[in-house]
Amino acid sequence: MSDSPASPDLRITDPSPRIHPTAELKGCRLGPYSAVGERVVLREVKLGDFSYFERHAEAIYATIGKFCSIAANTRINALEHPLERVTTHKLTYRPNEYFRYLGVDQDFRERRRARAVTVGNDVWIGHGAVVMPGVTIGDGAAVGANAVVTRDVAAYTIVTGVPARPLRPRFPERIAARLSALKWWDWPVERLHEAVPDMQALPVEAFLDKWERVDALPES
Repeated sequence: MSDSPASPDLRITDPSPRIHPTAELKGCRLGPYSAVGERVVLREVKLGDFSYFERHAEAIYATIGKFCSIAANTRINALEHPLERVTTHKLTYRPNEYFRYLGVDQDFRERRRARAVTVGNDVWIGHGAVVMPGVTIGDGAAVGANAVVTRDVAAYTIVTGVPARPLRPRFPERIAARLSALKWWDWPVERLHEAVPDMQALPVEAFLDKWERVDALPES
C-alpha cells in the first residue's frame, strides 16, 4: 500500500473563486467555483458555489445561493435613502464624507443590514435588473432584464417588468416540486460532472426520472 496522497481528479478544475482585478469586495464570502466580473462592487455579500456576477453589477447585504447567474449592470439590494428625514441625501447617514468629527450613522447602517436580500439556488437575474431591499427570490426563479423586483419571488417563477410581476412558471408545479426535492445544486462535483451530459440532452422530466433513482442509491 502506498503512503502517497491520492491522485487529483483530473476532471475537476481549480475550485478557487475567480475575481477580476477591477472588482471591489468588502466583507464578502465566496464559495468554490464562484466568479466576480469586471468592475463588480460587492459589500457584505455571501456568494454560493458556482454563482457568478457579470461586469458592472453591484450588491450589498445579500446572501446568494449556488449556481446563480447574475447579469451585467444588475443591482442587488439597491440603496435605500431615508425618506422620512429632512433630506434623503447621504449627508445625514455618511456625514464623515463632508465633515470631521461626524461619523457614519450606525443606526441607519443596521437598518439597511436588517433588510438583506436572499437569493436562492439556480436563480437567473437578467441584465440591468434591480432587486430592492428585503426581497427573497426562491430557488430556480428567473428575473427579466431591467425588471425592478419589489416583492418576494416564488421558486421556479419568471418575473418581468417594473415593478416585477409573475410572467409564468418555469415548469409545471409537480416538476418544480421534484427539482426542489432533488436539490441537485448540493451534489458533489463528481456527481455534477456525470450529470452535465444529461442536463444538456434530456428533457427535464426524463432527467428527474433518472437522477432521482441515482440520488436514492446508498453511498458506497
